[in-house]
Amino acid sequence: QVQLVESGGGLVQPGGSLRLSCAASGGSFTIMYWSWYRQAPGDEREFVAGMSRSGSTNYVDSVKGRFTISSDNARNTVYLQMNSLRPEDTAVYYCRMGSLSDNYWGQGTQVTVSS
Repeated sequence: QVQLVESGGGLVQPGGSLRLSCAASGGSFTIMYWSWYRQAPGDEREFVAGMSRSGSTNYVDSVKGRFTISSDNARNTVYLQMNSLRPEDTAVYYCRMGSLSDNYWGQGTQVTVSS
């Protein structure tokens, strides 16, 4: 079955940067949509960034100008470049991929922004 494996999370100081990666493998699929969500303790899971097959991107207002979603189709991988990180960005980040037939979630990776 299709699996999404995330990496790149960790501890970073305020103002720092991280790049998250999410690679899809297994089975056969056509990627239609990539997105990133995050969930802080006690909060609802929040949409962060998305990219459609057409190339359109969208972001939650709180990350606009700081985060960038991109993809490498040859590697079936989506990235989230996070700059100017703030403590309120602290959360578990999840990637999601929508194929022609189904949707898949990554396992989540912890991002902690703290001094």
